[in-house]
Amino acid sequence: MTEQIDKALAREYEAGFVSDVESETFEPGLDESVIRRISEMKGEPEWMLEWRLSAFREWLEMEEPEWALVDYPKIDFQSISYYSAPKSMKDKPKSLDEVDPELLRTYEKLGIPLIEQQMLAGIAVDAVFDSVSVVTTFREKLEEAGVIFCPISEALHKYPDLVKKYIGSVVPKKDNYYAALNCAVFTDGSFVYIPKGTRCPMELSTYFRINEQNTGQFERTLIIADEGSHVSYLEGCTAPQRDENQLHAAVVEPRCHG
Repeated sequence: MTEQIDKALAREYEAGFVSDVESETFEPGLDESVIRRISEMKGEPEWMLEWRLSAFREWLEMEEPEWALVDYPKIDFQSISYYSAPKSMKDKPKSLDEVDPELLRTYEKLGIPLIEQQMLAGIAVDAVFDSVSVVTTFREKLEEAGVIFCPISEALHKYPDLVKKYIGSVVPKKDNYYAALNCAVFTDGSFVYIPKGTRCPMELSTYFRINEQNTGQFERTLIIADEGSHVSYLEGCTAPQRDENQLHAAVVEPRCHG
C-alpha cells in the first residue's frame, strides 16, 4: 500500500497546465459592490441580489472554521478575485462552432472532449471555465425526456420559480462559513430538474476548470429529482499547478422528493 501511495505522489500532475485564454477578471477584493456587479453581469432578478447580499452580511458575522488536522496559510479573502471569464464568452456563443478553440482544446487535454460525437456515450457534461459555463452537451436529447440540464445562471432566467423555491433548501445561507460565502458570490454551476417518474436517459456531469491566477471558483449546483425519478450525477474539478493556493468553495444541493 505504501509503495502504491508513493507512486501516486510521484506521478506527474497531468492537469497542471495553463490555457492561453484572454479573460475579463475582477480586481481582488470583496464587498457589497462586488456582489452587485456579479449579479448585474448575470442579469439576475432583484430577489437573487437580495439573497446574495443577505448571505454576505451573514458571512461577515461568522468566524472562519479551523479544520482539524489540516495545515494551510490563513486565507486573505481580500486578495482573491471573485469573477473571471474568457472574453470570448461575452457574446454567449450559440453553438460549439462559436466557442474559442482554445477552450475546447483545454477540455480535450483533460480527457473531456465537448464535441458530442467524440464524447463517451451516455454522459452529458456542463463544462465550467473559471466563472462561466462554456457549453452543456446533449441538451436536446435530455429535453426530449423532459429533463432540464443547464447552467444555473441560465436557469435563473428560464426557471426562476424553481430556483427560488429550492435554492438554499438543502444548504442554507447560515449552514456554515463557506456556504454563506458561496451564497454571496457564486457565479455558475449546474441546474438539473428530473420530472416525476422519469429516469434520466444519460449520466450527468459537471466539470469545473480553474485557469486564471489569483481567483476563487464558487460554483452552485442545484439538482431537483421529483417523486419516483432517477438520476446519476458526478462532478470533477482541476486547476493549474502553481506556487500559490487557490480557493474552490462549492455547494451542491440535491433535493430529492420521496
